[in-house]
Amino acid sequence: MKILLAEDEMDWGTLIYRILNQEEYIVDWVKDGISAWNFLDVQNCQYTVAILDLTLSGIDGIEVCKRLRERQNPLLVMLLTTFDRWEDGISGLDAGADDYLIKPFRPEELLARLRALRRRSPQFRPLQLQFGRLLLDCDDRTLYWYLSSDHQQSIVLSKKEFQLLEYFMQNSHRAVKQENIFNYLYQAEIERTSNVVAAQIRRLRRRLLEMGCHNLIQTLPGGYYRLNPEFNLEEAEP
Repeated sequence: MKILLAEDEMDWGTLIYRILNQEEYIVDWVKDGISAWNFLDVQNCQYTVAILDLTLSGIDGIEVCKRLRERQNPLLVMLLTTFDRWEDGISGLDAGADDYLIKPFRPEELLARLRALRRRSPQFRPLQLQFGRLLLDCDDRTLYWYLSSDHQQSIVLSKKEFQLLEYFMQNSHRAVKQENIFNYLYQAEIERTSNVVAAQIRRLRRRLLEMGCHNLIQTLPGGYYRLNPEFNLEEAEP
């Protein structure tokens, strides 16, 4: 899951960023409302949730939320407020936010609320993703290949290998552009290089070969990739 965090208080921003990273979420952290709106309106980063402080400079969190809803953007929004401004959280709900959280809060509460929001998202990541005989367990990053009813291969993927294959399996019905893959896998401040996505795909292909899984990811003209639609029709190799 990719999250936009908009928080201008360094202590809170650092804490929340650390909590989310420990849970292996992909996080972009901005420190004012104008930057938050630019990320949401201009950059194709495919966020699942935006966590917005209510008192952002430039454009406050409620205004960012209003703009999203005016454009019919269904992005899940959590607003952050303080104990003495809890009424602003209610105003945020009226503006289209999905939830609000009052500072100070415990890390466990933030993570529980994110899980609840994620379950309501059209991008909700199920516990398992399947592509024919391939099954990706999202809890332990294990990929299973069921060759027959009593024979299977499996490998445990690294964080980036998992995120890449997860993205492919979530978009198994279509070709995906290299730029979109990069935007999903990396934080916005990461410098773009021409071969970083290709390098990640090469690594994933090598891992797939470890379990005898050939020709799963296809390279298409124009910088596109896709899961091979013929893969599940091929004979499984022992």
